[in-house]
Amino acid sequence: MKPVIAIVGRPNVGKSTLFNRLVGRRKAMVDDMPGVTRDRNYATVTRFDRPFILIDTGGFEPVTSDLMLQQMREQSQLAMEEADIILFVMSGRDGLTPADTEVVEMLRRVDKPVLYLVNKVDGEKQEQDACEFYSLGIERLYTLSAEHNRGVGDMMDDLMELLPESGDEERDDEVTRVAVVGRPNVGKSSLVNKLLGYERVVANPEAGTTRDSIDTPFLHQDRRYLLIDTAGIRRKGLTVRKIEKYSVVDALRSIERADVVLIVLNAEEGVTEQDARIAGYAYEAGKACIFVVNKWDALSKDNSTVGTYVETIRREFKYLPFAPILFVSAKTGQRVAKIMNEVDVVMAQYAKRVSTSELNKVFSEATDTHHAPMSHGRRVKFYYATQVGIKPPTFVVFTNQPDGIHFSYERYLSNCFREAFGFNGTPLRLIFRGRER
Repeated sequence: MKPVIAIVGRPNVGKSTLFNRLVGRRKAMVDDMPGVTRDRNYATVTRFDRPFILIDTGGFEPVTSDLMLQQMREQSQLAMEEADIILFVMSGRDGLTPADTEVVEMLRRVDKPVLYLVNKVDGEKQEQDACEFYSLGIERLYTLSAEHNRGVGDMMDDLMELLPESGDEERDDEVTRVAVVGRPNVGKSSLVNKLLGYERVVANPEAGTTRDSIDTPFLHQDRRYLLIDTAGIRRKGLTVRKIEKYSVVDALRSIERADVVLIVLNAEEGVTEQDARIAGYAYEAGKACIFVVNKWDALSKDNSTVGTYVETIRREFKYLPFAPILFVSAKTGQRVAKIMNEVDVVMAQYAKRVSTSELNKVFSEATDTHHAPMSHGRRVKFYYATQVGIKPPTFVVFTNQPDGIHFSYERYLSNCFREAFGFNGTPLRLIFRGRER
């Protein structure tokens, strides 16, 4: 599993800017107004020597009566408990504050590596002003400017040395790994028990009953599976009960290990932001996905209920148009048996290979039928395509303008491949490269 790094600090010290700098793209919303990042943001970072999961938290105020700041503080506490390494960010522009001092005292008691960063240090004058932070008694301070990429490289060099071993398990290609993810109290544990046919995990109406991910190997129609129930947070310390609803760290780690992700939704509550957050991570991780709408028996229905629900899911999860949707009831067992059959279907597509000759026949027809838009006043030429990987199926397309392919045309090619080769239940990755001379 990839190690987890959490960025914590007071509001408006530049945490989201640092997050974007490390991720390499503008993923977190950045604004000068304090408290813009009210929920944690997650990304897998692969651009350095070793990959890791990065968490951008809301601001951390040690003592506050403001409800929003209390919630952000709770999320930061949870991230600190779940993370392997903590980046504590202070503002060189604001100077040392009592809140910074209090958090540093708390972090001294944390039994894990902590890097102390003074951000918004844009030049020599700010560098001199930052000397006051040494009064905290910290042996190593990193002065940097996340916005201008000043000092970030030195900090990352030391961070790479601190990263724990990923501990990736040996993968058995004959075993299909299925992660069951979703918000607390959507019925994940009940669904796992129904799939297995016995009470493997505690199922309780109270949210957050399960504290750790639970792996269960099992056989279904003579095929081997590993079912991963990602129910809740790891209680590594004293954690306030109400913050369990914010935890998705365990789900992120389990998604990384899975082949197929069952995204469990609560039919009674509909789609929430947390659902979208978890599903978005599964998509970014390149996993095959299945939407499982649970508690379908508890819903009052008419002839249009299914159609309306499907329309809502497709609208809210536009990036997952390929994911099948199943309506089930873990309580009654209604249509639960269909889940494993669907897992087999999407897994076959997830691991599918096509020959280069077949691929290029479809590729040529697609590019001849619908030409790519002009880029920088030049016509885009395509040469050939080849499949370079599976899980998910990954294709390299050679072209004269690899940076000039519009997203809409990439989506068009993906849809052509899906229609021709049956990749209807899996994400596809298209990589555009220039042809070497």
